Amino acid sequence: MTVVVMGIPAVRGKRPTLDGRPDTPYLVDRFGRVARDLRVSITEKCSLRCTYCMPEEGLPAIPADELLSVEEIVRVVALAVRELGVNEVRFTGGEPLMRRDLERIVAGCRAELPATPLAMTTNAVGLEHRAAGLARAGLNRVNVSLDTADRAAFAALTRRDRLPAVLAGIRAAQRSGLAPVKVNAVLMRETLSGASDLLRWCLDEGCELRFIEEMPLDADHEWARAEMVTAADLLDVLGARFTLTEVGRTDPSAPAENWLVDGGPATVGIIASVTRKFCGDCDRTRLTADGMIRSCLFSDQEYDLRTPLRAGASDDELATLWRGAMWNKWAGHGIDAAGFVPPERTMGAIGG
Repeated sequence: MTVVVMGIPAVRGKRPTLDGRPDTPYLVDRFGRVARDLRVSITEKCSLRCTYCMPEEGLPAIPADELLSVEEIVRVVALAVRELGVNEVRFTGGEPLMRRDLERIVAGCRAELPATPLAMTTNAVGLEHRAAGLARAGLNRVNVSLDTADRAAFAALTRRDRLPAVLAGIRAAQRSGLAPVKVNAVLMRETLSGASDLLRWCLDEGCELRFIEEMPLDADHEWARAEMVTAADLLDVLGARFTLTEVGRTDPSAPAENWLVDGGPATVGIIASVTRKFCGDCDRTRLTADGMIRSCLFSDQEYDLRTPLRAGASDDELATLWRGAMWNKWAGHGIDAAGFVPPERTMGAIGG
């Protein structure tokens, strides 16, 4: 095992062990979890510079020849669904709209997998002009990252004055049938006072809002547990304006706990990744833009799928590698551990 420095460092293993693994095609791990949700990062580039994710200058560029091609992404996604039991796929970044061939990626996956839900997490900058085309290509829905409905606060947090473009993108997604549009908001001290306004905007626009506790995945490594906004803090703020009734999780593997707003039917979700961790029910597996398998957001352990893929490996060989990577998944992220060390890759480099 070696430390590889390629602009975005990680610890990469050669071949994961399969010792003790049961004879099953699915992506099981040692703790009985089964990964069925695939997150596919397709680029490290982004049109925003959110302070909790990206450095001001952006992430180090991945050389073009190290990014997975359209054909490679389609092959790997089809393999995951057909051979490994994945039943939902989400394209992430960086910002997936930064790839001009995004529509080809979606269309290729849709042609191979007519019945598999295909989603995308996006900041929605530029989505106004591509939503209809992505829907025609076979995308089912989008999650939009939006932390505040206040233009000045948005510009400060993202280092870009692009809130009007984001709102236009959300509305274009709705018109194109990419629904339900889910809005993801990272909880920050700077925007907590505006959380109720963001919820009101989402209710008025017919979007499903989910707040996410900030995790130690920022490029500047400034995250501090003592400074983070917790789910309890948020509930206090929202509860001053809305009547919230807890309904919990509809799916044990879903990260969001839900509350009815003013009696429903609308809900607001909270993903309390730090204070109410749900690692025991995690069902995700990740593929980075440069073709590395990651079993957990917080583990720097990666397994190289790109090299064997390009060396002519069979689907069976790739599937065995992937199964081994997930078999060795950690029990949990360990944020509460005394010796916790954040991963080298940031959220923008891993993919949400």
